[in-house]
Amino acid sequence: MAASEEKIAPEVLISKFEVGRLLKQDQNGRRITILGTINNQPGILTAERAAFATESPEALQAFHAAITNVNNLGDNDIYRWYLASSNTEPGGQQPPDLKLNLIWPCTEQHIKKYSEQVVRMVTETPDIYRDHVQPYMSAKRDEGRLNWVFNILEGRTEQEDVILRDAGHGPEDGFLMLPDLNWDRKTMGSLHLLGLVMRRDIWSLRDLKKKHVPWLKYLRKRLLEGTVGMYPGLEEDQLKLYVHYQPTYYHFHVHVVNVMLEAGATQAVGKAFGLENIISQLETLDGDEEASMADVSLTYYLGEASELWTNVYEPLKKGEKPLAN
Repeated sequence: MAASEEKIAPEVLISKFEVGRLLKQDQNGRRITILGTINNQPGILTAERAAFATESPEALQAFHAAITNVNNLGDNDIYRWYLASSNTEPGGQQPPDLKLNLIWPCTEQHIKKYSEQVVRMVTETPDIYRDHVQPYMSAKRDEGRLNWVFNILEGRTEQEDVILRDAGHGPEDGFLMLPDLNWDRKTMGSLHLLGLVMRRDIWSLRDLKKKHVPWLKYLRKRLLEGTVGMYPGLEEDQLKLYVHYQPTYYHFHVHVVNVMLEAGATQAVGKAFGLENIISQLETLDGDEEASMADVSLTYYLGEASELWTNVYEPLKKGEKPLAN
């Protein structure tokens, strides 16, 4: 089906495309689909950013050398995040097309976390949690890895980024909400916020008890209200709330994302647990108000470089005694 009687060379069609309107943006903003016309005939153009060249150290060095117009969005402890341009022409004014995160100085644990690795599904029973995982969590908290969280909660850093600060109905109810460091803070389709609770007795979803249900419902309500209040173009049923297990850090927090955000590894089964589902599970647990998520088995995935895999689950799989934390 030709757009005109004379065949147009394929390469020329792109320059002839007249932009109409955006149809869709996905892949975390890396792919857009545009409706337009060529010679008054409708057409759809999909553009996706090419993969980074990683075939050699020289290619990585060339990528780094091309980074320009670096704009720091914030920093906290060892974490920093930026917008920048991948401009290859000196003096160019290309709009930001890179979101950069810098961890410096990083630890061996950071290197393991961000390295490509095989993942394994594991089932954590109440006994495994009590005897091995909870002591591991305690050891990690004692290493001072939560300094950046406490900096925010205690008002030392990132206060200009706080979207909502809620004292709740008492000292244990308070929380605040701010942008996740992986969000560019402008693309609504990839919106990603964090709700950080003030209380320090809840490290992960394992510490949630039936008595916490009213608080969790209040937390959910206020996170949704705060988000749509800050971003009026969104409605509450366009938002998804979830908790990670295992989390990256052991201080209870809730992720708030746009439902349209494509589900990558961080939203996958075996990593993300919906907040509403957690509340429902707590409500139906047998026992009194002290019944908790520590009393159930949880199945999730771990990378083979994770200490929980090498020290706990791999030895258990081999019928051996887990290593001490």
